[in-house]
Formats: sequence, C-alpha cells, structure tokens
Amino acid sequence: MTLAAAAQSATWTFVDGDWYKGNVAILGPRSHAMWLGTSVFDGARWFEGVAPDLDLHARRVNASAIALGLKPNMTPDQIVGLTWDGLKKFDGKTAVYIRPMYWAEHGGYMGVPADPASTRFCLCLYESPMIPPTGFSVTVSPFRRPTIETMPTNAKAGCLYPNNGRAILEAKMRGFDNALVLDMLGNVAETGSSNIFLVKDGHVLTPAPNGTFLSGITRSRTMTLLGEYGFRTTEKTLSVRDFLEADEIFSTGNHSKVVPVTRIEDRDLQPGPVAKKARELYWDWAHSTSAG
Repeated sequence: MTLAAAAQSATWTFVDGDWYKGNVAILGPRSHAMWLGTSVFDGARWFEGVAPDLDLHARRVNASAIALGLKPNMTPDQIVGLTWDGLKKFDGKTAVYIRPMYWAEHGGYMGVPADPASTRFCLCLYESPMIPPTGFSVTVSPFRRPTIETMPTNAKAGCLYPNNGRAILEAKMRGFDNALVLDMLGNVAETGSSNIFLVKDGHVLTPAPNGTFLSGITRSRTMTLLGEYGFRTTEKTLSVRDFLEADEIFSTGNHSKVVPVTRIEDRDLQPGPVAKKARELYWDWAHSTSAG
C-alpha cells in the first residue's frame, strides 16, 4: 500500500455487483476512459443522517452518461438504493461524499468515441468532512470555461475538470483559495469548484445558465428556498464588476452546500446575512425532507 492510499479516508466502492473496501483498481492501461477521458460522475452528500436531492444526482449521472455517448446500466432508483445500503458501512460520525460514476472500457469507430456497450458503473462512498462556512477568497482566473461546441459541457464529465483544476492552482499561486472563472465572452460563469451568487441591495443574483457551466442541483435548490422565503432571486448575465461591487458573495455546491466569499481580489467582505439565511434554509429543508 502506498503512503497516499494509506492516508485515504474510509472508503467503500460498489463495482461489478459487490462492495469492496478502499480505493479498488477498476481501470487498465487499455481502458478507454484511462487514455481518452470518457468518464462521467456525480456528487451527492450524506451528513447528519440526510442525503439531500440524492435522487436528482442519480438522475443527472445517467443524463451525463448519455451526453458523453455512454449507456447507463443502472436506474436512478437502483443508485439511490445502493447508496443507502453502502452508507450503513460507515459509523455515521463523518460526512460522506457519494460519487456514482460511468466510464467506457472500449472505443468505437477507430477507437476514438466510446463503445456504449462497454459502459461500466461504480459507486464510491468515502468520508469527507464538510468545510466550515467561514468563507474563502477568490480572484479572477485567466482561464475560461469552454462552450458546448468545444467540450461536453452538458455532462458532468471528468475531462472538464483539469481546466477547473488549473484555474484553482493558478489562483492559489497568487494567494487566493479559488477563482472566478469567466465564459468565452468574459462574463462570470462559476468558481473553479462551485456555482456563485452575489447580493446587491437585497437582490440575489447568479449567472444565467448559458451552456458553459454546470447549473448545479444545490444552486437550484438554494434559489428555490430563498425565493420561497421572500428574497428576489434572478438569473442574469453578470460581469466581474458586478461581483466587485456586490454587498455579499456566496457559493453553492455539493461539497459544502452554502459558503460565503470573504475576499474578492483586494476587497475584503464579511459573511453576509443572505448567505447565512440560505445555509439555514438549506439545512432546515434537508432535515425535513431527505432522511433515509
């Protein structure tokens, strides 16, 4: 066992009909996904006894598979059921990341596209504490989000994430935690790891989906909850200036749900009341509707 493997958190993986403990080997050097990147995944969360919107994440991974030319071989209900079975293997003390995945083993015509018939599935569950909502800093990334004409942005595909990774790494080299990533027209799309919101004069705004970034499940849930509470929420084209002049900024994503931004470029921000309320609303909703 390598040092990296030994340091991994508690992990259970379902593949080929059974559960296995740890980071099991599932790819070979000739696996299509290994060398040509034909993989999709989704990310859900279990924490405090609940797994919010697990059914939507299960549906989305199947939709992503189809968008990438794969053939889903599990139903969303099967994925949900497997998840709850697997969660019983944990002690319930630490939040768990829920990651269903599909990938291609073989290629089709001349080896380049995936062979849908070779699609494989696994479900990986592992302990991953949620970060506290103390906030993080962002800078504007020099890298841009691709469009549907250049990359499969209609899927949660593994091949999209090296671009996000380099945006975050470049931001960290300049002393920031994360980055605002723009679309090809120079409008704000998302951060390197989550969707992004701003608040101005009590109005909650988030970039309108335009095919360049994943319009997240937690993003949609947060908008709904804020709207039902009474906030005005709007999807629209937003510039860097809009964020620089915002009263507060916060992000939403599966990993830690709702987290404030506390610095953008050289401007410090306090965690704002809307982000706090959004997090409270999300937690209340999750505990009232999604216990297993």
